[in-house]
Amino acid sequence: MKVEKNKVVAVSYELHVDDGENGKQFFEKVEKVKPFQFLYGTGHVLPALEAAMEGKEAGESFEVFIDFENAYGDYDESKKTIVPKSNFKDNGKKNKDLLKVGKVIPMKDDQGNQLRGEITKIDYKGVHMDFNSPLAGLDLYFKGEIISIREADPEEIDHGHVHGPGGHQH
Repeated sequence: MKVEKNKVVAVSYELHVDDGENGKQFFEKVEKVKPFQFLYGTGHVLPALEAAMEGKEAGESFEVFIDFENAYGDYDESKKTIVPKSNFKDNGKKNKDLLKVGKVIPMKDDQGNQLRGEITKIDYKGVHMDFNSPLAGLDLYFKGEIISIREADPEEIDHGHVHGPGGHQH
């Protein structure tokens, strides 16, 4: 079976990044024993990364360089904001577990789009958050292997993402 649209693809990889000043540096590794799974062709993976895997079979390797402009774009200062502390209350009380510098929180914007924001500072002004991708402004170097490929379930195709063992998991 080959990597193509509507196949569930599991990959292991090593990712190095380059900020243009310090050279390539290790960022993360996804092991074969716990591979990254995705539904190919749904737009949830960078197009250049998908292109590097297209047509390959389980056991084959891939390698791709993606410049920052074709990855997550440049770092954008306008994606930093201050959110009122009152937005983080749980049943009228401050949620101390949630409000910690470095914590990444899933949120929605005014149009209902999913965002992830990292808390960078908390002070009298509010909760300072950065909604840039942690990979913004970085060139990416992926080197990996296709671990497995399977047919996607009709429900996975309908929902546009992979479901975990035993059904629907988000």
